[in-house]
Amino acid sequence: MGDESSPGEVNDNQCFVDGHLKVPIANNSQVQTEHSAPLQRDLTTATTHLYKRRWLIVCLFSSYSLCNSYQWIQYGIINNIFMKFYNVDSFTIDWMSMIYMLTYIPLIFPVTWLLDKKGLRVIALVATAMNCAGTWVKVASGRPDLFGVTFFGQVICSVAQVFILGMPSRIASVWFGSEEVSTACSIGVFGNQLGIAIGFLVPPILVPNVEDMDELAGHIRVMFYITAGVATLLFILVVIVFQERPDIPPTQAQAAARLIPAENYSYTASILCLLRNRPFILLIISYGLNVGCFYAVSTLLNRMIIEHYPGEEVNAGRIGLTIVIAGMVGSLICGIWLDKTKTYKQTTLAVYVMSLVGMVVYAFTLNLGHLWVVFITAGALGFFMTGYLPLGFEFAVELTYPESEGTSSGLLNCSAQVFGIIFTICQGKIIDQFGTLAGNLFLCVFLLVGTIITGLIKSDLRRQRANQLAKTADNANGSTVNTPAHNVPATKL
Repeated sequence: MGDESSPGEVNDNQCFVDGHLKVPIANNSQVQTEHSAPLQRDLTTATTHLYKRRWLIVCLFSSYSLCNSYQWIQYGIINNIFMKFYNVDSFTIDWMSMIYMLTYIPLIFPVTWLLDKKGLRVIALVATAMNCAGTWVKVASGRPDLFGVTFFGQVICSVAQVFILGMPSRIASVWFGSEEVSTACSIGVFGNQLGIAIGFLVPPILVPNVEDMDELAGHIRVMFYITAGVATLLFILVVIVFQERPDIPPTQAQAAARLIPAENYSYTASILCLLRNRPFILLIISYGLNVGCFYAVSTLLNRMIIEHYPGEEVNAGRIGLTIVIAGMVGSLICGIWLDKTKTYKQTTLAVYVMSLVGMVVYAFTLNLGHLWVVFITAGALGFFMTGYLPLGFEFAVELTYPESEGTSSGLLNCSAQVFGIIFTICQGKIIDQFGTLAGNLFLCVFLLVGTIITGLIKSDLRRQRANQLAKTADNANGSTVNTPAHNVPATKL
């Protein structure tokens, strides 16, 4: 296992020129950073290997991401029940979801710095430890006069989320080969989405809308105990199983990245480099608009469904489940498609356009009085809107090469949290004043803006260009990139 890491290892994007490694110093608008110092070494015969353990690592990550994201929506999907139990208003319960967005904004920069300095294992341990602690705090909040305690538990879980949300692309780069990184990233995002799906489905089943407060408190405590048990098990598994990185790197680029001295890396310079990258800035805005809309729809779903279909708390959860399950399918399909075609800009734009279309259809069909119609339109919306998540991550890695995947993902997620808070508050107020149709059309306007911005992004696929240069150099030198399995010690997984 071990905590061994190097700040340079995160850059899965080194470039080969004339058979020698060269870290790109400038590429169009990209400016030189400290870790872009000249570095040359003949690595065309470097040993690489794909370990079977990589699938265990990404699945374990997906599992603890699932446990954390489940808690994001567990209050909001039974908004009316928690309002009654804790005797608070709907806006206060909305903050149980929005606190996840708020804590992310100031903490993402110190967390990505810690990731670059300490590596994946430390981040995984902190994430699962805090998530576990938050669930046990909630166990102690099963009384109507203890809303402050349950909110504190949610705050702890929201901090844990900062150590989770931007990790899929990093894990994919550190553990997976160049032909499977998008699929691996999709699996990482898959866990987060599955957790949201379970968060839509399970709370309405475990906590029915009963009038007796003692009985309701018992149901709520059962839900909290189950969550705490799962979080504790996952923390133990991470302590035992989670490994920092493979002994032998999966790609030539990762082999090169490990050679970059720690003193050549500057986190501040990396951030400044990203903020000067115009295509990435446009992606930050468009990603934030899309995912922010998803956060708003998810947080306010119970209110929108109950307004048109009173007493349908369980079906509100099932509709949320439909949104996320469809999105999980969309994520996996998009990840596989990207690995096969490498059409990042085209795929991202097409999915964005379909997210807009899905939102318009959902807005105009929500009040028709037929739940089956809502299930269909919500599923279509989820397929594209949630399926967009791994596309944004992977497109960002391409545009920001050779910067840290954790840093670029963190900036995307920070944008999503900012827009998520704004959209949730604004749409909630619009729904209160003008109804659900006006609130959903409000989101449609911003999805249209995001679609236009996505169309303006220049498709500068730096990682793909570097990988192609590496292959060309290897072919020219007649070298073998991947070590045959029989040359790798049998004890390695």
